Amino acid sequence: MKRNPRKLRWTKAFRKAAGKELVVDKTLLFAARRNVPVRYNREHVATTLKAMKRVAEVRARREKVFYKNRMAGNKERQRVANHKLVAEHEHLLPRVRASEKMVEDIREPVELVQKEELPVFNDQKHKSRQLARKRLLVGGRVVDEMDMD
Repeated sequence: MKRNPRKLRWTKAFRKAAGKELVVDKTLLFAARRNVPVRYNREHVATTLKAMKRVAEVRARREKVFYKNRMAGNKERQRVANHKLVAEHEHLLPRVRASEKMVEDIREPVELVQKEELPVFNDQKHKSRQLARKRLLVGGRVVDEMDMD
């Protein structure tokens, strides 16, 4: 079955027609096939290979710049799409009650005051140690908290 290559997304023709690949670039001309026989010359082959490496580097750099320019607006578009999604499906998000908001606002920040090592003896072969942590709350209270290490 014959198909139009510009309509098949995986073809080079589609990618060039859709603006997803470089179309007008001098480095693409080097890859064109030439059916002109050339007599073998060692120096000519060496310079051709050097030129091929250089052309590959230039093409890679240009393709990278082309890709960056093509993808430049994606972050903004994605952010707008995310905001739209949240706005459309806001009813699925958990609601925060006013009493919970007040608790979050009042919640006291916690500071780590000090660490003390307290030995804890076990009947096992290896003895383990537990670290006791004390936290100083904003109100001035000190709370002990056990931390296993």
